[in-house]
Amino acid sequence: MTKKETKEKIILKTEPRNLLGKKVKKLRKTGSVPANIFGKNFSSKAITVNLKEFTKVYKKVKETGLLYLEVDKQSLPVLIHQIQEHPVKNLILHVDFKKVDLTEKTQTEVPIEIVGQSPAVVEKAGVLLTLTDRLLIEALPQQIPQSIKIDISNLKEIGQEIKVADLPTSTTYQIKTEKEKVIVSVVAHKEESITPETQPVAAPEIITEKKTEEEQAKEGAPTQPSPSTEKKPESK
Repeated sequence: MTKKETKEKIILKTEPRNLLGKKVKKLRKTGSVPANIFGKNFSSKAITVNLKEFTKVYKKVKETGLLYLEVDKQSLPVLIHQIQEHPVKNLILHVDFKKVDLTEKTQTEVPIEIVGQSPAVVEKAGVLLTLTDRLLIEALPQQIPQSIKIDISNLKEIGQEIKVADLPTSTTYQIKTEKEKVIVSVVAHKEESITPETQPVAAPEIITEKKTEEEQAKEGAPTQPSPSTEKKPESK
């Protein structure tokens, strides 16, 4: 499998896939990645792509760039919809491609890119919080931006934030994420106490049990007469 690139488009060759389920492990051992193509008015197809060639293409198009798959002597325009990776080994296990119509707008998530410097962070020791890293947009497939830039240079005070409604409009795409969604904000820096709080420990209470007269007598201790049995001197 080879990848050919021109000024207009990037092409990735594929092969049909018959192995399904747990049997796809055999494909990975040969340097191939199982994948699927789905889309509107399109019958899903099971395919394989060469891992090395796909990795090269992905570095260029990411999940927002238009890609053409060679499938059954056809060239299908697609977006990389999802990549499944091994949670430990960081290996690509599966790829989903979304077939698109170049004449119809499609919706996809686009990562944000923070640009500029915030005076509230640089001069006032504020902390920049990124509350969302992706925005849902709608555009023609070939006009999907690689990222949406978020300029934080206007964040001059602690407590200021940037919402979707604050972003400039574009002539090539429309942001579909709700307008009141907060993207970034600046909060005050909170210093954590380095001295652990200690609570005074109460001394253990020592309880002594009074011994009975019988126990004292056995131990040879003098007994104290009980107030009720003590004889009063006779009055003369």
